[in-house]
Amino acid sequence: MHGLSTLDYPHACADFRRIDWARPWLAPLQSRGRRWQTAALDGPATCVAQLNTDAGQAALVTGRGRPLTFIAQEELPDGASYEAHIAETGRVPTRHNLHDFFNGLMWFEYPRIKATLNACQAAQIDALGIGPTRGGVRDALTLFDENAVIFACADASLADALRRFDWHTLFVAGRASWGARCEARIFGHALLEKLIAPYKACTGHVWIVAVPGEYFALDDAARRAMIDDLVSQTLNAAPIGSRAFAPLPVLGVPGWWPANADAAFYDDTSVFRPGRRIAR
Repeated sequence: MHGLSTLDYPHACADFRRIDWARPWLAPLQSRGRRWQTAALDGPATCVAQLNTDAGQAALVTGRGRPLTFIAQEELPDGASYEAHIAETGRVPTRHNLHDFFNGLMWFEYPRIKATLNACQAAQIDALGIGPTRGGVRDALTLFDENAVIFACADASLADALRRFDWHTLFVAGRASWGARCEARIFGHALLEKLIAPYKACTGHVWIVAVPGEYFALDDAARRAMIDDLVSQTLNAAPIGSRAFAPLPVLGVPGWWPANADAAFYDDTSVFRPGRRIAR
């Protein structure tokens, strides 16, 4: 689930320079992200030190209450499970690449969700051990962690349109509802990595969260806190499976890509595929 080695430092620096904080899906992350980007360009040690400075100030903890710190990937003991190591020690193995850079940012943006995902992964490992495959629950947890888009919605008809692949209702007829009755927030760090070079077919796995209408009057920090609370409660309540998600071509989100201002953008059935889903 992890990419470049810390030995690929020149390549990593080139990738870090490509981050465009003006992208709508990255703009909410830019305050902390720009500082981390500067640290990353100075080198792996500087980057990990910056992450740990911020973690100490934020007093982040894992799902098992361990104080969160970041370590170089090379410090993960041979044979140790990534998820179990974090749960037991609070130490997050971190490579010098975009994948782990965005993973770290999500620990600060949604600390309860990240801690809950890690606790659920560790519980599955405790119960079933480490095998050649993760199993259905761990696969779903990994899918959330890597590729989730959180769809906060105060209009059940829009959530239903998303589940049914009714792109016209969601993106064209319901366009004015975006920002007022629904919104998308990218959580998956692998998805954020992909979107460094956006392409039309880039698709996330949506987790739908019902929110009150008052949500859309809140500032960004308050919205994130509500999402963090609601989603972590749901993840804690029962095991999840892959059918809990709906696909979303992320460049279809109104305001996220200039070309989607033209309704014809959504006529591309190779990306915006027809279909139906059973609501969860």
